[in-house]
Amino acid sequence: MFLDLRQKPVLVQKPIMTLQLQQAIKLLQLSRLELEETVRQELAENPALEEVAEPKAEERLDDLSSLHEYLNSYDYGRNPSQTEVREYRDFETYTAGRETLTEHLLRQLLMTSPTAEEEKIGSLIAGSLNKDGYLTVSVVEISEMSGCEPEKIERVLALMQGFDPPGVCGRELKECLLLQIERQDVENPVAKDIVSKHLAQLAKRDYKSIAKALGLKPADVIAAAKLITSLEPRPGRQFNDELPRYIEPDIFVFKIRDEFVISLNNRGLPELRISSFFRQALKNGGAPGPKTVDFLREKLRSARWLIRSIQERRRTIYRVMESILRSQRDFFEKGIAHLKPMVLRDVAEDIEMAESTVSRATANKYAHTPHGIFELKYFFSSHVNSQEGEPVSSTVVQEKIRKIVSAEDPQKPLSDDRIAKLLQGAGIDIARRTVAKYRENIGILASSRRKQCKY
Repeated sequence: MFLDLRQKPVLVQKPIMTLQLQQAIKLLQLSRLELEETVRQELAENPALEEVAEPKAEERLDDLSSLHEYLNSYDYGRNPSQTEVREYRDFETYTAGRETLTEHLLRQLLMTSPTAEEEKIGSLIAGSLNKDGYLTVSVVEISEMSGCEPEKIERVLALMQGFDPPGVCGRELKECLLLQIERQDVENPVAKDIVSKHLAQLAKRDYKSIAKALGLKPADVIAAAKLITSLEPRPGRQFNDELPRYIEPDIFVFKIRDEFVISLNNRGLPELRISSFFRQALKNGGAPGPKTVDFLREKLRSARWLIRSIQERRRTIYRVMESILRSQRDFFEKGIAHLKPMVLRDVAEDIEMAESTVSRATANKYAHTPHGIFELKYFFSSHVNSQEGEPVSSTVVQEKIRKIVSAEDPQKPLSDDRIAKLLQGAGIDIARRTVAKYRENIGILASSRRKQCKY
C-alpha cells in the first residue's frame, strides 16, 4: 500500500472577531459598576477621550422634553454644596476606623499584663484566626514559629479562649460551642454532653436518639438544644471587615398611570466625547512624525469605538427590557405569582437578536421594579405543566412551595410527596422528585430536618 503525502490548499471561511468587536461584547456583559470602572480607566489612558461636563439642575430641567428623559436624568449626579463637603470632612475627621478581631483580642491580652513571651504567643494566635474566629494552626505549629514550649502556648490559648467574643480561638465547632456553654451563668451538663457526643444527631434534630443515648427525657434534650442553637457558631462574624455587596440597578421600571416607563441608570457613569484639543492636534499633525500621527489616529479610533459600543450597549439592554416587559406584563402589574415561563430564545426572536447577545445583555444586570429589585435572569425560567394546559413558571412553583412550607405545622412538616399532592390539587402537574429539586434550590431543608419537637 502506497501512502502519498501532499500539501493541498483548502479555502475555508472562518469568522474573525476583531479587537473592536471583542471590546463591544465585553462591555455588553459588564455590570453597571464594572462598566463605570472600565470607562474611568479608559478616560485615564486615552487622551482622545474627555468627560462631558454635567449641566446644572436648572439647565437640565429646561432642556427636558419628555417624561422618559426626565426619568433618565432626574436627581442623578447632583454635586454637593461647599457646606455639605465641609460638614462631611469634619465628620470624617472624628470617625474612628473599625476594630479588627486581631486588634480586639490583643487589646484584651495587654490588659492582663503579659510577659514579652506571652505577648509574642498571643500575637501569633490572634494572627492565625480565620474570619470566623477559629484557630487554623496547631499548638505544635505555633511552638515551631515562636520557639516557645507547647505548655506555655496552651496556657496563653486557654487565657484567650476566655476573651470576648465568647467562643473565639476554638479549634473546631465543638470546642467553640463548649467554650460558650462554660460561660453561661448556670451549669448545663446536658448541653455539654450533646455538643461533645451527639452534635451530628443534633444537626438532624434527632432528639429521640439523643434522649435514649443519654438516658434523659425528650423535654430535657429539647431545652438543651434550644440553648445550643442560640449560641454563635462563628464568633468572629461581627468583626468581619468584608464590605456588603450593594446592588446597583441597571434599569428602572416605573408605572405612570396605566403605562410602564423604562429608564436606564446612568448615574455615576461618565458621559464621553472626543476631546476637541485632540481633534485639533490631529488636524495639525503635519509637524510630528508619522509614528506620532499613527498613534493619535489609533487613539481616536479606539475612543470612537468605545463611545459607539456604550451607546449600542444601552440600546440593546433597553430593547431586551422592553421585550421582557411585554412578555411579563402580568408580573409587573400583579407580582411574582404571575411570572410566565420564558427562555432567552423568546426575547431573541422578539427583538431579532442572537440568543448569545441576549444572554450577555442580561448577565449581571438588575432591574428595579414596582415589586423589588430582580436580576434580569430571574425573568427567564423553565415551566411545569398545569392541568389546564397552561404552562406555569418554575419560579412561581418554587414560590408556592415556599409559602406551603412557611404555613406548615413545624411539629408535623410536610413531606415532598405531600407538597406535590397539594400542588396537584392546585392544578399544577408536578412529581415528588421535582418538588425535592425545587425545595433544595430555594434552600429549604427536608421534612426530617424541619421537624421541631415541643416540650
